[in-house]
Amino acid sequence: MIHDFLFFTVLHQPLWIWLMFLGIVCAILFLDLGILEKKAQEISARKSLFLFSTYACIACLFGCWIYWYFGEQMASEYFMGYIVEMGLSIDNVFVISLVFSYLSIPRALQHRVLFWGILGAAVLRGIMFVIGAEILDRYDPVLLIFAVFLIYSGLKMLLSDEPAIDLSDSRLLRFFRHYLRVTNELHGERFFIKRPSQSEPGKMKWYATPLFLALLLIEFGDALFAIDSVPAMLAVSHETFAVYSSDMFAVLGLRALYFLLSAAMHRFSYLQPACAILLVTIGIKVFVGEFFFKVDDRVSLLVTFVLLVGGIVLSLFKTAAQTGQEKEQPSQETV
Repeated sequence: MIHDFLFFTVLHQPLWIWLMFLGIVCAILFLDLGILEKKAQEISARKSLFLFSTYACIACLFGCWIYWYFGEQMASEYFMGYIVEMGLSIDNVFVISLVFSYLSIPRALQHRVLFWGILGAAVLRGIMFVIGAEILDRYDPVLLIFAVFLIYSGLKMLLSDEPAIDLSDSRLLRFFRHYLRVTNELHGERFFIKRPSQSEPGKMKWYATPLFLALLLIEFGDALFAIDSVPAMLAVSHETFAVYSSDMFAVLGLRALYFLLSAAMHRFSYLQPACAILLVTIGIKVFVGEFFFKVDDRVSLLVTFVLLVGGIVLSLFKTAAQTGQEKEQPSQETV
């Protein structure tokens, strides 16, 4: 039964297509950590932008191949999924930055955590997409439930004024510290070390380092963000290959851009409202397509692009205006 489940869900496309895509992702990751980043070192903003641009070009080329091989509809769904995931996952950058800051993880070691975080995200999101696509194939009305959830999540994100995350009061962090033996200090790039037991002198036991603790928190944070993004992606397309491939390229690109975005997250104040409106828009699109008429994929792609780019541009204008006011204030005081 499990074999039939996986066969029906994953192999909507020929096996060679999946192997080709996974081969591309593995090659990227191998080049990233295995060759380009053998030694722990800080990723500069310029290098971060270069890596992101490279990943974005690869994603676009892959989308062009999808257009050539599958046609316009699937290519539109792929590009829309890519843009949606990029927008919805930017908040994840804030959480990652918060984790690194709280656990005092130096920038030279952060790339290693992000690399293994990508592998965890690939497996987790793959499972969620497979299960979600299978449910939609067997019970199509579930898509309406997804739509309601997206509208609710978007409105909640838009209207709520929740305080910033405080890791010092995190139950998850307390749980990990209680049930895992965690060292107080880092040990280079190592996630685990073997050292004498504190409770049983004379015995050697394995201890996790704060680097592994950071990885766990980031993976759980990614799982929480996937609760919003996976239904949104499946609302864009039921085609597992299109949504999963676009999701993975977006995650790769965003984590490459982390070292540039983490220092500038405060400048994107309108991006979260734009993402909230996007979730509501996707949910409404599902209802319109189910009960009235199908919205053209090109229109959906354009609306998605305009919302996210508009949120970024408005944020930058706001930041520029605030900077200008701050510069004017000292001169006024001098006069």
